Amino acid sequence: MTLQCLAQKSALIVVDVQNDFCPGGSLAIQGGGEIVDAVNRVAPRFGYAAATKDWHPAGHVSFASSHPGKKPFDTVLVGGVSQALWPDHCVQGTPGAEFHPRLDSRPFAALIHKGRKAGLDSYSAFFENDGETPTGLGFLLRGLGYGRLFLCGLATDVCVYYSARDALRLGFETYLIEDACRGVSRKSAEEALAGLKNAGVFIVASEEIAP
Repeated sequence: MTLQCLAQKSALIVVDVQNDFCPGGSLAIQGGGEIVDAVNRVAPRFGYAAATKDWHPAGHVSFASSHPGKKPFDTVLVGGVSQALWPDHCVQGTPGAEFHPRLDSRPFAALIHKGRKAGLDSYSAFFENDGETPTGLGFLLRGLGYGRLFLCGLATDVCVYYSARDALRLGFETYLIEDACRGVSRKSAEEALAGLKNAGVFIVASEEIAP
């Protein structure tokens, strides 16, 4: 069966294609905006599509500004959980938290807001960073009868990576659309892709779904 046929019977999860993660944003990923065309091409091909947004309250635990004496990219322990610190980003209701302006959101049947709790971060589309608190996405997809999903978005080596790992943990057959993702760095993105492939994620290209 071709990937085009598989897509019709699968769910697509578009992870955090938001202004703050694209050039000009407070936590910009190089080339982040370049994935939008690929996402727009593939999204209508799927039986179901959902998207996630980082949706942090002001003063969120992941912000370096919330930890006196700390700076972005430091790491702290919060409640026994290792927490990377970032510039303030994707604050609820701000322009930085909105989708990239060229992203066509019409195919998205559901929108998952993650990282909403002030004291708990969320990289994965499926769980908060405690590894236990669900976002509800897994229940939604199972309830709709989807056992296979495709992932794309930002960033390959952070939120897409953890979403793919959790999708496997939940028993989903999992695909990652490589050219519809970008990483924080080339090296860490390559390492993330290698780790996901070894774990059982299928790495594919958007042109296999939407030529």
